[in-house]
Amino acid sequence: MPEPARTPKTLTVAMTGASGAVLTRELLLLLEADERVDHVHFIASDSSLRVLAEELQIGGRNHLLSRLLGRETQKMVQHAPSDIGAPIASGSYPCSGMLILPCSMGTLGAIANGLAENLIARSADVCLKERRPLILCVRETPLNKIHLRNMQLAADAGATIFPVIPAFYNHPVDALEMVHQYVCRVLAHVGLPQNSAYQWKRKP
Repeated sequence: MPEPARTPKTLTVAMTGASGAVLTRELLLLLEADERVDHVHFIASDSSLRVLAEELQIGGRNHLLSRLLGRETQKMVQHAPSDIGAPIASGSYPCSGMLILPCSMGTLGAIANGLAENLIARSADVCLKERRPLILCVRETPLNKIHLRNMQLAADAGATIFPVIPAFYNHPVDALEMVHQYVCRVLAHVGLPQNSAYQWKRKP
């Protein structure tokens, strides 16, 4: 029997001002290498640029994707957070889903309360209204009641709350392995399981 036709995926990826730039880089590297993904729209908030400078020593917005990937890309395009005229700001544009990694509490609050004042929040709002996957990789600790309430609001609206929490049962050899396995789990939630993902197997 012939194999079923491949359904190409177009995804939106955003990073915000929470710590965890290495997670964003790993996500982009895996998407760049994944043949099931045809197109990626990337948005970096203004606050995320400070995080990138602090954590990865990458400064400024120019050529940000090529610096994160270590090479030029043909499948990814970068948008300014102020570009509310970008295609991903419209529900008529076909998009397979959106991942925000890391997702700050400020971005979470904007999404949960419908404050679509920039391209990140607007694109997330589009995913919710069009019933598309929206993965919010929130990162903060400890959590106050406002954070928890906003997580519930976003989840009730259709988002998946995916806290940045590493796994240890796979016996990771270093922090980079924890990062990789976390990102693999995130991608599985948008229909992109990775061959390198650890799978729990019950021991005999």
